[in-house]
Amino acid sequence: MDPTISVSKGCFVFKGVAAGKSAVKRKLKEDNATALRSQMTSQPFYTTYADTWQKLESHIEQLQSKSYTKTLEDVVKYIQKECSTDGAMDTYDMEEIVPAAALLTGVNQPDHLEQFATLSQRLLQKMSASVCMLQSRDCSTLKSAVEAMVYNFIETAERSTSQTKLADEDVDRRERKRLRRTQCNMRHLLQWYRRKYGKRGLPEEMQVDDSNDEHFEEIILSEKHPAEWSHALIVVLPDFECFNASILQDFILMLSAYRTHLPFVLIFGVATAVSAIHNALPYHVTSKVKLCVFKTQTAPVCLNEILEHVILSPRYAFHLSGKAFKFLTHIFLYYDFSIHGFIQGYKYCLMEHFLQGNAYALCSNYSTSLNQIKALSHDDVESIRRLLSFRPYVEGINDCKRIIAILTDDNYLKKKLPQLLRDCHIHFMILRIFLEFLAVLVGDLPKCPLGKQRRELYAVCLSKELCEQPEFKECWQLLGFMSKDEFVAKISKATSVTEDFMRTEITSLELANDCMTTVNAKLQDVKNNLSKVVMAGMEEKSPTNAAASNNYSSTPSTPDANKQKFTSRQDLKEHLLQKSKQQNKSTSEFAQAVAQTLLYIKNEIIVPHLAPLTRAPPLHELFVFSDLSTVRRNIIGAPRAALHMALNNPNYYLQCKCCQLSESTQLLATLPDLSVAYRLHLECGRMINLFDWLQAFRSVVDDIENEREQVDPQIQARFTRAVAELQFLGYIKMSKRKTDHATRLTW
Repeated sequence: MDPTISVSKGCFVFKGVAAGKSAVKRKLKEDNATALRSQMTSQPFYTTYADTWQKLESHIEQLQSKSYTKTLEDVVKYIQKECSTDGAMDTYDMEEIVPAAALLTGVNQPDHLEQFATLSQRLLQKMSASVCMLQSRDCSTLKSAVEAMVYNFIETAERSTSQTKLADEDVDRRERKRLRRTQCNMRHLLQWYRRKYGKRGLPEEMQVDDSNDEHFEEIILSEKHPAEWSHALIVVLPDFECFNASILQDFILMLSAYRTHLPFVLIFGVATAVSAIHNALPYHVTSKVKLCVFKTQTAPVCLNEILEHVILSPRYAFHLSGKAFKFLTHIFLYYDFSIHGFIQGYKYCLMEHFLQGNAYALCSNYSTSLNQIKALSHDDVESIRRLLSFRPYVEGINDCKRIIAILTDDNYLKKKLPQLLRDCHIHFMILRIFLEFLAVLVGDLPKCPLGKQRRELYAVCLSKELCEQPEFKECWQLLGFMSKDEFVAKISKATSVTEDFMRTEITSLELANDCMTTVNAKLQDVKNNLSKVVMAGMEEKSPTNAAASNNYSSTPSTPDANKQKFTSRQDLKEHLLQKSKQQNKSTSEFAQAVAQTLLYIKNEIIVPHLAPLTRAPPLHELFVFSDLSTVRRNIIGAPRAALHMALNNPNYYLQCKCCQLSESTQLLATLPDLSVAYRLHLECGRMINLFDWLQAFRSVVDDIENEREQVDPQIQARFTRAVAELQFLGYIKMSKRKTDHATRLTW
């Protein structure tokens, strides 16, 4: 059929040749991108990465929803109770009081919007309501706040209503007139609410015809009766402290005035404390608000839950090195307190780890990694041989034939990989188990030398030799000074917590039997030593050292032999020191049992199992990400260095031929004006003469022979603009001491 033949009248468009070529090019680019994407996603490393991240993300979401559930449910129940008709009538007794919920979310947490978005979804699911989220940046004046609130209420309700209609009404929905800015006022909101929700269930004498009544608002406000509120209007202020106090006061008083006819409910997001509300709102405003305070978990508590139950969980094969782990936690604790930012940083580390090649697809559970071994190519096996821990493993082999086979025969190395992978899995599982044991031992000691949290112990254990640290020696000394009851209770608690952790986290995993066999044997020895501590007596024993007894027997016992003549005090001092060294200090049986128990824990648990990565099994790099420089370069930017590079050498970013510099000190007229002004200001001291700066700028951008000629107004305007941009960037400021000078702010 001819494409221009149609039953009805129509307009036919024929694309030109250029349009056809551009469409073909666009199609080729899309096909190439699709081919590259499919080629990337089909690689084993990407499959393992996607599967690992999907499990981690679902686990984190489940944990976060569990921690937020109770607080969110309490907020929803409170709002439901306050919005009920009977409750509103009995509680407020016709007073214009607005119910409000203050949600304490924690200081410096940029994840507030996500929390309030989750709360909004929960409110919409649990009750009939419209939710409007107002941010301080949209409420610079009372008028703008009202406009934003009315627009969000009406547009959100209309959008949700239109989505429930049939598909053939989409065109009408698109073509309907959007709400104008002048219509976003309380009068329009009142009319809209009465038409949509307010007349339901009202007696006929209370129903008002608002179709053509110009005094509709006055009639409604003159009616002193509570409306049957089947639909609440919830206003959320996620950043309460950022609002202007006067605007916030007027806004709340306005909502209070309309409270008898519009069911407003306020939700305040308070980052500091409840005192911020009382500081911002005077008594005549707080008297119009019924406030109820709710608390959420602080950001560090949420982070610790994610770290202990997800990031440090033994069910995942991927691990972070001590320095990378400490780097991510420091960004969280000292920069933003953002859980979302920490998760994204962790995801970036995960991507960088698997992007190193298909050999890193072995970073999965043990059975899956055994299947991945068969798919390894020669290049993948070579990448395994290039690992830093592979060389000590080869050097530890005494047979030359085996060394040659491992270095040259891929199949031989593949046969050795299952045992090597098994050793790595068991090593990290035992490390996590005994990390729980050590956390109980040192977590509540005075001043906490090694820290309170497991994340602090994890970072130290993987980075340094723990037993050589002065903090560890201080902890061991404090444990040795404990009383008998305290020491027995602490060791018993550590063993019981470790056994519970194995029962809940390790039992269901692969290689759990091999791991638990080793751990149970060590814990049993600790219990045996602890039983000796329980049975030990507290009486001190006299020294029984054989050497001391020999020295004592060889010494004459006669009074004349004990008397010695000393010619000076120095001789007496040396004699007393030598005698004190020869005699052993008297110790009790309890002290010896405690020392023996601590020595066993140190030598048999901490030294072999809580070791740094330098003593980890071979091929541990497949399971541990330690490229800290890449993470620091891509997660934490260097804006000062980037700005200097962009202004000093624009070709680095622009990649244009006109900005190429043959020398670092070269100045070209083709450089951007801002770059020319910046490079010239680097040559000046603290005070910059604007006239001299203009003449230097003029000599670069305009080839003139006589500098006394009048400056071209266009060049002067370009210079003025460049100076204003430098001032905006913070490199200079206008001097108050000299009107024709600028002060340089950077050195």
